[in-house]
Amino acid sequence: MSIARLQSSELDAACATCPDWQYDSTAGGRLSRSWHFKDFSEAFAFMTRVAILAEKLDHHPEWSNVYNKVSIVLTTHDADGLSTRDIMMACAIDRLSTY
Repeated sequence: MSIARLQSSELDAACATCPDWQYDSTAGGRLSRSWHFKDFSEAFAFMTRVAILAEKLDHHPEWSNVYNKVSIVLTTHDADGLSTRDIMMACAIDRLSTY
């Protein structure tokens, strides 16, 4: 199944739906965001919720965790850049982070 990369004309509107994410145009496009939590347990709990979401959406982020900080990068490798899947995932993660 081919996944379409967002066209430049679609990027502004798509990225506006998840304003807390940073858009990086390198390598076809990617979204990134970081969170700081009270401690490692809260950070890990957040990552667990994101992992469950990622499995449900079949779209898995690149991420890292150092103690209480979680950083996530979203891109669609099959599309060589950003797709609507990344936007949907970013919005869904945002809803989890306000939990």
